[in-house]
Amino acid sequence: MSHRFAIFIYLFTALFFGAFFVLPIWEILQGAFFDADGSFTIAYVVEVFANPIYLEGLRNAFFMAVFSTLLSFLIAMPLAFLSDRFIFPGKTLFAALILVPIILPPFVGAIGVKQILGQYGALNVLLTHVGLLSDGATIDWLGTGRFWGVVIMNALHLYPIFYLNLVASLANVDPAMEEAAENLGCTGFRKFWKVTLPLIRPGIFAGGTIVFIWSFTELGVPLIFDYTRITSVQIFDGIKDLSGNPFPFALVFVMLAAAILFYALGKGFFGRHHYSMMAKAISSSGPRKIGPLAAWGCTFAFAAVTFIAVLPHMGVIFISLSEDWYRTLVPGEWTLRNYEIALAHPLTVSSIGNSLKYASISAILDVFLGICIAYVVVRTKLPGRNILDAMAMLPLAVPGLVIAFGYLAMTQEGKLFNFLNPVEDPTVLLIIAYAIRRLPYMVRAAAAGFQQTSEVYEEAAQNLGCPPLKAMFKVTLPLITANIMAGALLCFAFAMLEVSDSLILAQQQMYYPITKAIYELFQVLGDGRFIAAALGVWAMVFLALTIFATSILLGKKLGAIFRV
Repeated sequence: MSHRFAIFIYLFTALFFGAFFVLPIWEILQGAFFDADGSFTIAYVVEVFANPIYLEGLRNAFFMAVFSTLLSFLIAMPLAFLSDRFIFPGKTLFAALILVPIILPPFVGAIGVKQILGQYGALNVLLTHVGLLSDGATIDWLGTGRFWGVVIMNALHLYPIFYLNLVASLANVDPAMEEAAENLGCTGFRKFWKVTLPLIRPGIFAGGTIVFIWSFTELGVPLIFDYTRITSVQIFDGIKDLSGNPFPFALVFVMLAAAILFYALGKGFFGRHHYSMMAKAISSSGPRKIGPLAAWGCTFAFAAVTFIAVLPHMGVIFISLSEDWYRTLVPGEWTLRNYEIALAHPLTVSSIGNSLKYASISAILDVFLGICIAYVVVRTKLPGRNILDAMAMLPLAVPGLVIAFGYLAMTQEGKLFNFLNPVEDPTVLLIIAYAIRRLPYMVRAAAAGFQQTSEVYEEAAQNLGCPPLKAMFKVTLPLITANIMAGALLCFAFAMLEVSDSLILAQQQMYYPITKAIYELFQVLGDGRFIAAALGVWAMVFLALTIFATSILLGKKLGAIFRV
């Protein structure tokens, strides 16, 4: 690739991010720190911390993120350790099943959880049948514990991201270091705490950062659980009065500042130190065989976690197959009619078409930008290429809620991009939002391919008279096709089921993507929740096929995509 083309990619990416990443954030800052007369003020931000309602929302969001991250880690760490160290029955199967919780947006799974844990849900019915509850008595599990319900939903959805990073980190631990610790008398849990855990801190940071920020700004699950005392929902409600109310801007700024602060603290505590180790293959290593009792214990641990994690999905499937489900352990009447309606309902038909259009175009944009950025970062010596790499990865650290809100702010009347106002047509903004949010996956997938492919092939082609740019297209890209396909599939699949951008930017029914259609259907009385569940199952099947195809293409390298 010529030096001139590398500079062009650098400038184009900087311009693109400046317009659709930096500018939205700047608009938020203006709304938070400038009053109607254009005078600088910190009164709005101060009011956020003085107002008990806003302060409670921030406190709940913070603790929700903390407990979601801790619970995700406590689920993922033992499983990753067992997978890395031992051979047990069903290991290959569970390595695939561990990805199942990712295949459905957590707010769709929350529909299933509400059916199971509601006052007249399956759990209370079960407790009545076994005699632990008297007839007619109910426990409002969600009414008294909505906070913990959201935490559990977040953890069950996000622990695979933690797991993928931890498995990759444990696979790179040099066994010689652990053997040396054992020779010095450091064994068991003490060895894990003193030696293994510090060595995998970068993996903890990589997975924990995404889980924390995702949970901190989660919007869909609190909306479904009707948990309004949290900042993300307060921002969502504030959109209705965006032009005359500065406090949504102040809330978004505080949320953004908090996310960046938590990221920096995490980087300082977990991501700063990297330890040099020998290649793992140099010393005897790899998973080892254990006794039958211990092996089946590992299998049971994976099976138990997987079963609990798929309960929300099972709840959604059962709802989608039922005509009515009230005060019974399982639906009283079964039907496939909801699936037919879900594919024929005027709201769902257009939403499927819209999502396919938005996700396809955004994935194409991601493929082009991702390959170009990865090539510049890995293959060239262009000054500032590390800044380009960091710029491409920033969307992982900035909440989607912030970006979506910034797009609303920068398209208000009188603003530079008012011609893209999503109230009239959100298509362009949704495509750009999807592309920016998922670009890091494509960059990481392509960069991994370039790093694993020797430059010798390109140099040989250039020695035969092939220009650098042509050599990349003719030689290198065919060699990294699997990486490109994997990144593109992930970008497309996650764009299809993006939540925050869809709920905020799509405001007219004719432009609803799938996730907005599911949310609107769920609120419709009558058979709305059954149709919403059926549409969620269709989305689940689609994303499951995509994720499994990606895992086949990338194998153990899949965890590298979910890194900051």
